[in-house]
Amino acid sequence: MSGSGGHDVDWGTARALAHDAGHALPFQTVNLADALGQVLAEPIHTLQAMPHYASSAMDGWAVNGEPPWKLVSVEPEEDHRGRHAPHAASGQVSLEPGEATFILTGGVVPQNTVGILRTERGSVRGDVLDRNATARPDEPAPQEHIRPAGEEAEVGLEAIPAGVVLNPAQIALAAVCGHDTLTVLRAPRVSLLMTGDEVIEHGLPGPGQVRDTFGPQLPGFVAMLGGHVDVAGRAKDDLDDVVAAISAEATDEFSLARASGDVLITTGGTGSSSADHIRRALEELGAELIIDGIAMRPGHPTLLARLPDGRFLVGLPGNPLAAMMAMLTVTGPLLAGLRGAPLEQPSEVTVAEAFEPLPGRSRLVPYRVEEGRAVPSNHQRSGMLRGLASADGVMIVPGDGCALGDVIPALSLPWGVR
Repeated sequence: MSGSGGHDVDWGTARALAHDAGHALPFQTVNLADALGQVLAEPIHTLQAMPHYASSAMDGWAVNGEPPWKLVSVEPEEDHRGRHAPHAASGQVSLEPGEATFILTGGVVPQNTVGILRTERGSVRGDVLDRNATARPDEPAPQEHIRPAGEEAEVGLEAIPAGVVLNPAQIALAAVCGHDTLTVLRAPRVSLLMTGDEVIEHGLPGPGQVRDTFGPQLPGFVAMLGGHVDVAGRAKDDLDDVVAAISAEATDEFSLARASGDVLITTGGTGSSSADHIRRALEELGAELIIDGIAMRPGHPTLLARLPDGRFLVGLPGNPLAAMMAMLTVTGPLLAGLRGAPLEQPSEVTVAEAFEPLPGRSRLVPYRVEEGRAVPSNHQRSGMLRGLASADGVMIVPGDGCALGDVIPALSLPWGVR
């Protein structure tokens, strides 16, 4: 195995190493509907003014001059509320002094319009419009209730800078700017390789068996972190089988597990016992070990390596909670680096109880917020999931421990409400 790698690195260093290892992937063009959560590769400019025409902010009449006004274009038409109303302005109408025409909210304002007289401020008799008793003497004032063209943005303005992670509002803005597609950084392609002869995928496990917790949740977890799972497979607890599954020249038996993408995530087998094969497989393949264990609990035997063909391998521990802490610590930052996104910085929480020191090792503890303080879960062992399933986040307790009321770092959960 090439490279010494970071051995038992601290939690913060592990996150930085994982993020720095991943360089932004090539650009790709996607439809607007597929751009949510993607990193914008090129800035979005307005392709036309916003709005691109002067429009009415009210239902009413576009008027020119002083009242009374003669109505033009008065053929009945059913409006958007289902009532009959005079014909809405088409934008081809040019009002002469003393003329008016009915207009709906959002309608194109005719040329020479002074302002919009709201429906409730007007009185119509035949083809003559006048102000009613509720109107002001000067209503409408010049340009009243008219949304001018270019009010929000001129053509060619940079509306959204490159590098942002696109949210729904920005996608809507891109549509208003006139775009049908966007250039984004390609989402990292991820493959999953599950190990463990004792693992069953369905039903209740018997003695010596465990239920698969990775297959049902990892694809969605990866998606929340910005990646996309292409394929998933399983290998036996045998060194040759694991090497074949990891290798880019895998046999047909392991073709589903073979990663043709950017990242291969393995589950289990990262320890040092005779039953653990991931480290030895990496040695046989000549992989570069970037992270060889993290000084944290749970999740100490987490691995990050670069395979000879350029793919990354993230080796998750076999215990469920330990694996999910490794996903937050290593997989999340790695995928962020590959997406060109910044490394998310931890927030801070005030702890609701003291923790004894655990020299040289951070503790990742799921917590819930109660009365403004982080209350640790009662189920925080590496094989337990109940605590994380109901958690608001994960606090990072330093090796020196902490006292009640101390402020310490914490990570938000990608499925939590932000």
